[in-house]
This record gives sequence, C-alpha cells and structure tokens, in this order.
Amino acid sequence: MSAYVIVNVEVLDEEAGWAYAPVAQKSILSHGGRYLVAGPTPEPVEGTWNSPRIVVIEFPDMDRIRQWYDSPEYRQARQIREGKARVQMLFAEGSPPEGYSLPAQPHS
Repeated sequence: MSAYVIVNVEVLDEEAGWAYAPVAQKSILSHGGRYLVAGPTPEPVEGTWNSPRIVVIEFPDMDRIRQWYDSPEYRQARQIREGKARVQMLFAEGSPPEGYSLPAQPHS
C-alpha cells in the first residue's frame, strides 16, 4: 500500500535550501519515492497554515519511507538543512479502498 511523506517547510537559509534539495531528491529517488507536490505558496482555505512551502512524496509503502528516512543519504541531507529550515513532517499510509464510504452515523 502506498505511503506518503507530507512536509511543511519554511526555509530560513536559501543557500542551504539549494544545497539540501539535490541531496534529498537523490535519496528519495533511490528509495523508490516520487514527488507529487513540491512547491511554494500553499493556499489555505480553512484553518491556519504556518508554512510557505509544502512537499508531498509518495513511496511504495511505509517500510520504504522508514528505510529512506533512516538512510545515510537522507541523514546527510538533514544535516545540511539542520538549523536552516523549520520542518514539520509526517508519514501517512495508503488511501481509502475503492468503493470507500463514510461509516454510518449512530442512531440517537
């Protein structure tokens, strides 16, 4: 089942961001990941959003995400960005199965 890395990023040092990007990308691709979204200026429509950039990366499964995140290649990328960006990252597994519907509401 596919799994996703969702990242909110605020780059504090653009030079470090440019150094981080190719190292991170190479590590992602070598672990079977692919970028679905990588861009600035998300458009919040509900609630608050404290990040000027969002990244969504798809991997074949959660195990592959964990292998990527703990890999020497991605550790190197994290060291490059350390203290140079504010990052919120989460891992999310899968998507609703075909024919998914909301559960029935309990009767009152």
